Amino acid sequence: MSVTHDRTHAAVPGAAGDASEPGTAGIGGRGTIAGDAGTAESTGTGRSAGIAKSAEIAGDADIAPVAALIADGARAAMLTALLDGRALAAGELARIAGVSAPTASSHLARLLDGGLVTVVKQGRHRYYRLAGPDVARTLEVLARISGRVAVRSLRQSRQARLLREARSCYDHLAGRVGVELYDALVREGGLIEADGGCLLTASGAQALTELGVDVERVRRARRRFAPDCLDWLERRPHLGGALGAAVLDRLLAREWLVRGTVPRALRLTGTGREGLERIFGCKDLN
Repeated sequence: MSVTHDRTHAAVPGAAGDASEPGTAGIGGRGTIAGDAGTAESTGTGRSAGIAKSAEIAGDADIAPVAALIADGARAAMLTALLDGRALAAGELARIAGVSAPTASSHLARLLDGGLVTVVKQGRHRYYRLAGPDVARTLEVLARISGRVAVRSLRQSRQARLLREARSCYDHLAGRVGVELYDALVREGGLIEADGGCLLTASGAQALTELGVDVERVRRARRRFAPDCLDWLERRPHLGGALGAAVLDRLLAREWLVRGTVPRALRLTGTGREGLERIFGCKDLN
């Protein structure tokens, strides 16, 4: 689960990015309460037993360390900014999170150790990106169940409008444009909705080939082919997976979509509007 209208980003200015880690203490406190209220409050042994009991009930997956990494406001802002699929330098992520460069480096080291980001080195420069689609999906799910931050300025209003119109959801297209493209593919018979994903028909493959997508190569990718992805702003699905990534790549390559100054936000060009209507039957993009 773009430092713009996202809940995590709006919380950044008020977060004490240079302070000690609040997430650990907070999770420890909640773990104590969630354990055994009768004994955990009185002794250290009881507290440990209560936490162990909760972990045993939870099963094999230990989600607390990952949750603690995401729970910090500055780190959440950095992760959300990386949701557009691009790699960003530590300095840019520090600016987005509203923390100093040394603090940003400390946060990024923790995210790297926790497996949530990877680093790409180019000469003396280091660029960070999300570790993969699973991390992106986790952040998107968190966004769906999180509240919305109130818009308090014209700048925030503009950012929110741009993100709602079109944005990258890791490496596929989201927002109103993404939802309309998905709807058009289903409406025109290019996609058939199925449980947990979509089936691409011959007519759909033909339309995507006209866009420039190598459908057979995409089918061989090591990820799900064409799952739907519930858009956390529109509350309707857009196309995800390997096919969604290939579509966004072609839309950007043909400059039917262009990136703007707001992280994650995309702008649909006039040529793109005409092309999407001609190839896919998208009629509601004006």
